[in-house]
Amino acid sequence: MLTIALILSSIIYYPAKVTAQTRQAATTKQPVQPTKGKTSPQGRTSRPVFVLPKTPARLSPISGRRTGMGSRDNCPAVTTALTALVPLREEQQQKVSKQTDKAISAIVGGLTTSERPTFWFYVPYTQDLTASAEFILQDSAENDIYRNAIALPPKPSVIGVSLPPNASLQVGKTYHWYLKVPCNQQTVSVPIYVEGDIQRVNLDSRIMQQLETAVDPQQKVAIYAQEGIWFDSLTMLAQMRQKNPHDASVASDWQSLLRSVNLDNVATAPLVK
Repeated sequence: MLTIALILSSIIYYPAKVTAQTRQAATTKQPVQPTKGKTSPQGRTSRPVFVLPKTPARLSPISGRRTGMGSRDNCPAVTTALTALVPLREEQQQKVSKQTDKAISAIVGGLTTSERPTFWFYVPYTQDLTASAEFILQDSAENDIYRNAIALPPKPSVIGVSLPPNASLQVGKTYHWYLKVPCNQQTVSVPIYVEGDIQRVNLDSRIMQQLETAVDPQQKVAIYAQEGIWFDSLTMLAQMRQKNPHDASVASDWQSLLRSVNLDNVATAPLVK
């Protein structure tokens, strides 16, 4: 009788154990449900952020100037200095002596694909001054490509300077630009100025395909920024801001792009046509 009872109990226990293991295995193998609400690869997932490209061979690592001096001669004191809206890259150079300090040079400027790009500046000096600004673009031999007086804005603002039809950039060549504000043309004074480089490049097929696929203009801005094409990304955003000045999404993209190159202090400045 004891033997029969043991056999019966083992028959009852074994199927129950198998059933429990089967249920546990089924539980662990449940398929993972896709997460809802994820943005597609072609959709916008974030604000544009500029990524510095590898330094082009022809961009000279000379000391540029992204911001002007605080006050000089007849120029009034301002809260925020004259500022070129361009990236600034500081590079550590080899030690020139046995001192502990290293010489640092700054590369001011960036790349464009445009034959006639637009240059953007924050100008704190206004129309009530007796002078106007002067924009100068030169080739690598310091020959003028374009030189012209630029009207000061009615209030401290971001302004754009575009090249005329008779001035253009060639692919692969580096140019140097200046924006100078003398503040008073009636007296001889040292102008406040900013300066930097620009180089025109061609896009490779991969980037061109991404731009052709992108439907949203703001997505194109993000692609240019990601690929290190500064002037194109900023100009596209500026044009959108001018066309839709009350678009909060465009304003946020503008601020994100400027803050990604440490231009927080002018990211919310007004933009004038």
